[in-house]
Order: sequence, then structure tokens, then C-alpha cells
Amino acid sequence: MEKIETCSAYELYASVEELNAEDKNLLMRAQKATQTAYAPYSDYHVGAAVLLENGVVVTGSNQENAAYPSGLCAERVAVFAAGAHNPDVKIKSIAIAAYAGGNPVPRPVSPCGDCRQVMAEYEHRYKHAIRLIMQGENGKVIIIDNVKALLPFMFSADNL
Repeated sequence: MEKIETCSAYELYASVEELNAEDKNLLMRAQKATQTAYAPYSDYHVGAAVLLENGVVVTGSNQENAAYPSGLCAERVAVFAAGAHNPDVKIKSIAIAAYAGGNPVPRPVSPCGDCRQVMAEYEHRYKHAIRLIMQGENGKVIIIDNVKALLPFMFSADNL
């Protein structure tokens, strides 16, 4: 038996003010996208902004449905829109922000497992790491260099 450990490193910023201009702008776009969320059931509004290698930014927000599995998270809405409208352009970064109507979101919001898998597919598709920038309503910001750090045993086409 062999024991193998995995670990993830990330950058932690005290606030958005510490970010470079590109990351700050992308996070602001994600924050703005939270305003378009359709979240009547959870009151948890998530926005995502995808920065493509060509400079185009595509945003998305969570879209809930009374039949919960039928909704989509902000990250998948934005990534799928980027892929549909810019199929040959790599994703450089994805910013994610959230707010809840009743309770503040004090910590950076991390993508769910389904969203991690979708983002991992795009890393695999383009053979290119995707940076993630994550924040709650305000305060600390986490930046991680690639999706694989969040999903070390991801399923990909290499498994087929």
C-alpha cells in the first residue's frame, strides 16, 4: 500500500482592492451578473464572468427552477455560453461572486461539483489551465491557478 497526498495552493487577498486591474474588472462583472440571477427558491444569487483569451467577457447567473435539477448554476451558464458563441477561444479566467438575500455570504464562493467537472472539461478541451477568482459578497478573494486543483481526480475524455 502506498499513501499519496494531494494538496492545493491558492492566493488569498484581503479584498478586491488588492487585485490587478484585469482580475478586479472580471470580479466586478461577476458581481454585476448576480443581479440577473433567477433565485426565487434559494434567494442565493451567483454571478460568473468568463474571460476569454481574446479579451471577450461572457457572464452568467444561476437560473433556478421549481424542479431543482432543471436549473443551472452561474458558472455553467457562463461557460456554456462562452463555448457556444466562441467555440475556438480558450477560457483564461472565471470569476465567481454571490450574495444571499437574507444572509450575507462572508466567504468566497466555490463552484459545485457539477460546475467543477464542466470547467475541467474545458481545461482538457483546450489543454489550457483556467484561473478561478472567487468572492462572496465582499471581503476576501481566493485565486486558484487551475480547476484541477479543485478536482484532482476529475473525469475526462482520457478516461474513456
